Amino acid sequence: MPVNIPETDQKRVVIVGAGFAGLKLARKLYKKNYQIVLVDRNNYHQFQPLFYQVATSGLEPSSISFPLRKAFQKIKNVYVRITNVERIVPEKKVIETSLGHMWYDYLVLATGATTNFFGNKSFETYGVPMKSVSEALYLRNRILLNFEKAVTVRDPKELRQLLSVLVVGGGPTGVEVCGALAEMKKFILPKDYPDLDFSSMEITLVEASPQLLGGMSKRSGEKAKKYLNDLGIKVLLSHKVVNYDGKTVELEDHESFQTETLIWAAGIQGQSPEGIQADQIARGNRIIVDRYNQVNGLKDVFALGDIAYMETPNYPTGHPQVAQVALQQASTLAGNLTNEQEGKAWVQFEYHDKGSMATVGRNRAVVDLPFLRFSGSFAWLTWMFVHLMSIVGVKNRLLIFINWLWKYFTFDQSLRLIIKASSRKTEQTP
Repeated sequence: MPVNIPETDQKRVVIVGAGFAGLKLARKLYKKNYQIVLVDRNNYHQFQPLFYQVATSGLEPSSISFPLRKAFQKIKNVYVRITNVERIVPEKKVIETSLGHMWYDYLVLATGATTNFFGNKSFETYGVPMKSVSEALYLRNRILLNFEKAVTVRDPKELRQLLSVLVVGGGPTGVEVCGALAEMKKFILPKDYPDLDFSSMEITLVEASPQLLGGMSKRSGEKAKKYLNDLGIKVLLSHKVVNYDGKTVELEDHESFQTETLIWAAGIQGQSPEGIQADQIARGNRIIVDRYNQVNGLKDVFALGDIAYMETPNYPTGHPQVAQVALQQASTLAGNLTNEQEGKAWVQFEYHDKGSMATVGRNRAVVDLPFLRFSGSFAWLTWMFVHLMSIVGVKNRLLIFINWLWKYFTFDQSLRLIIKASSRKTEQTP
């Protein structure tokens, strides 16, 4: 084959995407009698819930990333290929990649989600999303470069524009990045830039709905709003942003806002590959699947996680696009593929909500469990423990724990590095 995968008598499971669902499925199946091919555009797994900490200089990118090949060292039936999937051809049971064609017995699409700008080109052009490690690193550079530029500026209006940040989207990502920025403003930036007056730095959160953390309880949303207000963050609920030119944000029924940093945390949409037909796509560009996560109308093609749209009695409009759904769907599919080998019946997927949580900075968090809701310091410790245990790799967990511990006691973190991509010019011999 062009992608250089050996032919064996094992059935081949091709998994596209090494996010929560893809990695979980591969790790569940590698001990079974399958040949596993894991395809991703990156050679590492990314822990998305902590992107905001990379963007706000709390963690280094390597702390929340784990090499795929290290995850499958000494495992002979797992093959990792770093490539882009250009198209799937279900009638031939083949996918087309930038490396070449690859056939499959079972195809699993776990491509996750990307930023949804809802068709607004101005936000797509000038807004800064945070859906990958590289985007989080770009945002970190953007924020720090604005501070560096601010020390050279005398005009108060321009200074305010450079320092201020507007975050669009009141979900966990928006709330968490606002909390992290507020703590930077209070504890770190005045020490780094003693010649700047950070009282002119405004952090504003805009949410179109009347509640923060829409996927959580009303109590948690109200508590998060109180935490943000206590940190000096301006929260605008039931407001919509309509335009942004890189300097001025226009809001519906509200005065405009001046900033050179607009963080877009307002929505996501599925990354559906070519070859999936329009009638197989639901809202949010998600692929319609049955209760076994099989794509409607396509035999032996499955979709998991954020990309999958499944209607059940308990979730008639689809499941939330969160990590737990992806992990549970991967476990169910792994069990069903094992059942296939053993001649057993397949089991329908049923999501078991284990709860949700969000942090708003030091000793501030909200937790919604099926049987209990709480907030404050204990919720914050719970949030840290759950996220720490979810990180892939013991070394990564240790690094993150040390960073968090150091930051807690010192109120500081020495990770504010501006790392730019180099542009190397090729010298030509006359």
